[in-house]
Amino acid sequence: MDWMDKLLYPLQWVVAWILAIFHEIFTAIGLPADSGWTWVLSIAGLTVVIRALLIPLFVYQIKSQRKMQLLQPEIQRLQAKYKGKKDQYSRQAMAEEQMTLFRDNKTSPWASCLPLLVQMPIFFSLFRVIHNMPQVASGDIGAIGGFTQQLAIQAENSSVFGIFLSETFRSPGVEVKLLTGVLIVIMAATMFITQRQMMAKNMSEAAMANPMMQSQKMLLYVMPLVFGIGGIYFPLGVLIYWLVSNSWTMAQQHMVIRNMPAPGSKAEKEMLERKARKGKAAKPNEIKGETVAEEAPKKSGQRQQPVSKNRKKNKKR
Repeated sequence: MDWMDKLLYPLQWVVAWILAIFHEIFTAIGLPADSGWTWVLSIAGLTVVIRALLIPLFVYQIKSQRKMQLLQPEIQRLQAKYKGKKDQYSRQAMAEEQMTLFRDNKTSPWASCLPLLVQMPIFFSLFRVIHNMPQVASGDIGAIGGFTQQLAIQAENSSVFGIFLSETFRSPGVEVKLLTGVLIVIMAATMFITQRQMMAKNMSEAAMANPMMQSQKMLLYVMPLVFGIGGIYFPLGVLIYWLVSNSWTMAQQHMVIRNMPAPGSKAEKEMLERKARKGKAAKPNEIKGETVAEEAPKKSGQRQQPVSKNRKKNKKR
């Protein structure tokens, strides 16, 4: 057992047990034990369990992003305070004040990366379980959790479209390169679309202008590229895990952005427009410290929306 297996063994043990349990469930309902599709469903089940456990972290991510939106006036004030000051002391002082602001409000510009970072050890654990599958099947390595030698033999002999779960893009054969290549492209594309969706739809213009956000823009292109290139080393089973996980993220994020958009974002404007078309009054928005309620299309007998004092004065003039 090498150093990575020793380091990740507790997580490998959990991952292997979840795979074994799902495999037992699917075989109990009549699916063939040595079918590649049974193992694909088991990997999908593992993914759903992991992503369900990460929902609290996703909620924290959304809350943190909302706090970042509300902090934009303070961040802009800091930028104006140190505008034109290029010396090291000023840059350090600005960075320290920003970090204090984030710490006092329990948020961080890097909160959007947390779900991905937490998934990485799980991802590598699954990678090692599948990588060690031939050794477990041959008896050279002992069982990993519930992943016994018998299960390893069944998994090792199973295939999807004639391709084994442990094969990678670098394995010989046109078919394996075609299938894994398509999955790698889809994996990178779904990752890019998910990150792009968050920035384009759920962030205000002020938030996007934040210099710290520029580094996250770089990640928008860097992360899919890294996973796209690294994907040639991923076994087919790991590619299936990552594809299901990305699909979950994309769907989950779409629902949150559509129904609970961040203040001042494009998604919020679209939500208000949808409510206006349906004849529902939009919720009050905070605009420069003044509460203004958008009016819904008037219907007969419908009460008129309240108007702020400043708007009343403007009407009298």
